[in-house]
Amino acid sequence: MQDLARRFGGRWAVARVDLAVPRGGACMVTGANGSGKTTLLRCCATALKPHHGQITFGGVDLWRRRALVRPTIALLSHATRLYEDLSAQENLATWARLGGVSADLSDLLARVGLPVGRQDPVRTFSAGMRRRLALARVLLKEPELLLLDEPFTALDPEGRALVLQAVGALRQRGTTVLVATHVPGEAAALCEQRVHMEAGRVVRISEGSA
Repeated sequence: MQDLARRFGGRWAVARVDLAVPRGGACMVTGANGSGKTTLLRCCATALKPHHGQITFGGVDLWRRRALVRPTIALLSHATRLYEDLSAQENLATWARLGGVSADLSDLLARVGLPVGRQDPVRTFSAGMRRRLALARVLLKEPELLLLDEPFTALDPEGRALVLQAVGALRQRGTTVLVATHVPGEAAALCEQRVHMEAGRVVRISEGSA
């Protein structure tokens, strides 16, 4: 991304950010609440239009070619985007149909630690189970660019380990990863690069988890 900026009203949530992540690399974005992490990821996901600058991926301007690139991008955000009255497997089946993808849904549920064949509607799920199902939705897409916004929220140690395992597997297939997190110790195993933000600006870029 080059000279990226995005404002809400008169406040610049992201201000003049320059950042390069190698294709297939992983970058951890840290910072306090309101530092711009989520806005940065939403711009990368083409959910928000930058007011200045651009983001390119594989030489393609993400916003200008958003209709083309959106099938290759997955965002795990605070909003889990679940269908409350459907079961976990029915949710995955719906997303698969909408995305035009084919996958072993039982295997996906097993990979995120959810019981296969359970028919309870998602509205009965705990916060951690919802988060696991949202992760399964991301895995279903097999994205080229994976954006994780606080991916360890509401997860127990087993769930956090499943996130690391699943994202590691995607990385082995060449997926590029950006992780916004308050718990850098968890994400350090995934990332070679760390960016720290304050008031919408990148104030430090370092290699590894330092």
